[in-house]
Amino acid sequence: MDITLVIKAIAAATVSPIINAVQRHKTVIEIKKKLGINSAQPPEKFDDVYVHALIEYGLEVKNDFDNTQLELNLKFFDNQKIRKVFYKTFSSAKTLDFNYQEWNPLRDEAQKDRIDVLQVQKFHQAFVDVAKRSINPGQHITNIQLLERLNQSTEPVEQSLYPDEFNNRQLQEHLNQFTEPTEQSLYPDDFKALIEEKTKAFCGRVFVFKEFDDFLKKHTKGYFTVIGDAGMGKSAIAAQSVSKYKAICYFNIQAEGRNTPEQFLQSIRQQLINRYHLQNADNDNLPTLLTKANEKLTVGELLVIVVDALDEVEQPGSGNLLDLPKNLPEKIYFLLTRRRYAQNEKRLLTEEVPEQQLDLTANKYEIWNRKDVTEYISTFINDEREHPGLKAWIQKRNIQPPYFIEQVAQKSENNFMYLYYVLPSIARGDYQDLSLEELPEKLQGYYEQHWTQMGMETPDKRTNAIILCVLVEVGKPISCESIARITGRDEYDVLELLNKWLEFLRKQKQNQEEYYSIYHQSFADFLRNQPTLKREKKNNNIDWQEVQRLISDSNDRLWASLKSGEDKDE
Repeated sequence: MDITLVIKAIAAATVSPIINAVQRHKTVIEIKKKLGINSAQPPEKFDDVYVHALIEYGLEVKNDFDNTQLELNLKFFDNQKIRKVFYKTFSSAKTLDFNYQEWNPLRDEAQKDRIDVLQVQKFHQAFVDVAKRSINPGQHITNIQLLERLNQSTEPVEQSLYPDEFNNRQLQEHLNQFTEPTEQSLYPDDFKALIEEKTKAFCGRVFVFKEFDDFLKKHTKGYFTVIGDAGMGKSAIAAQSVSKYKAICYFNIQAEGRNTPEQFLQSIRQQLINRYHLQNADNDNLPTLLTKANEKLTVGELLVIVVDALDEVEQPGSGNLLDLPKNLPEKIYFLLTRRRYAQNEKRLLTEEVPEQQLDLTANKYEIWNRKDVTEYISTFINDEREHPGLKAWIQKRNIQPPYFIEQVAQKSENNFMYLYYVLPSIARGDYQDLSLEELPEKLQGYYEQHWTQMGMETPDKRTNAIILCVLVEVGKPISCESIARITGRDEYDVLELLNKWLEFLRKQKQNQEEYYSIYHQSFADFLRNQPTLKREKKNNNIDWQEVQRLISDSNDRLWASLKSGEDKDE
């Protein structure tokens, strides 16, 4: 590399760090072209990341020094010896924190050449920012893991840059002396379990991703919305998109009370701060956060933000749901999902921002939906280790697998939530007395059949509906003991009923106690429309607004308030 070209290009550039990111990126591209580096591709290997970091650092500090001092700084970092020291130190450091003593050798070299240690720290940060965003922008990783990724991506151009002990085979052995390998999550903690569950058996939906990829290529920013009925796999598409595009994300979950603009902004803000090291952003609104993130994007990098289930958002008024911006910075895209609604109910108003909708229920996608559904069923059948009972059920009835797949796909009406419930039920042996023709029709039919099997219309079971009613009305995770307190039932009886409906519930542990919420909004909708539930809700004369208010406080306060109310009634 001709360092003179870098010095002259950076010295001549009029771009200040506070100028907009677009002009800055253009300058980086021009400098890379002069150096013979492919500017269309983000840096992937150590050499390219190092050169890119050198350019970024030069642009960052060019206004802090005269050209002579800038030249000295750049020559120091471009020196082969310093590169080797940086490489070796970076590979052995256990964290990305420059303050650790592992970086003393590089500090010592800087002092010998009379280079301010602060400049070494700034170059280190430039290298980390470029490498993390270029290789895996959604992952928080250590130096060692980052360096592994750099080495896996391609062979080094100049082998002389690397000490002999750092060849690909020996690298891992050397690094293992310093730290145990750890797998960091790509996803926010709040949604990690949900995303992993939704992507575990994901298949198909190629047509959705093709249209979104085309949207990314055609537009420099925009909103892309996937629309579909309950159970059509919108959340699974959202989860897969988080993985595919290394996206920032938020999943609205009405049944867990996680569906307000405040919660959304808090989560997105923290993710953006973590990924792009945003400064003084703790109280920023979404437009400001997106502008700051845009300034951190490297050449060729896009930012995708996935937001699932807009239809479950709880927000009064007529403004944009979740206060989504009417305008967006360049290279920032939102992938949204929601159920269908009437055109006059639209809650996304934009100003000169490209928008596109993909309606999964449209006739032109029917053949693709059916293909994905049949592929899902086939995969489920062939997974004998996880679901051995399904193939046995089919064989016992002398049914050919292709015919079974065709019939179940037809009954599902291309609804993945139907398959999510029905296929495991068959595998568990819940339908031993039924033929293929007697399996329930549609998702609604499955809910109704289960309701009947549970005997919810019989006099002795009818009053149990109030327990399910609590889950619907509270709309957030609640403990078995709290349900017992609200309904005046024995806690054991409550737990027994919840266990019978467990396949429709999400169970999670909080403070050493099990909490329950409804798994899918379609089931909450089903329960809400049941006459039995409506009757029991009326007969029990519970002040639901008061319950919802108190459930947000501690359980002790809830129980005390309920007990106080009981004493007054007496």
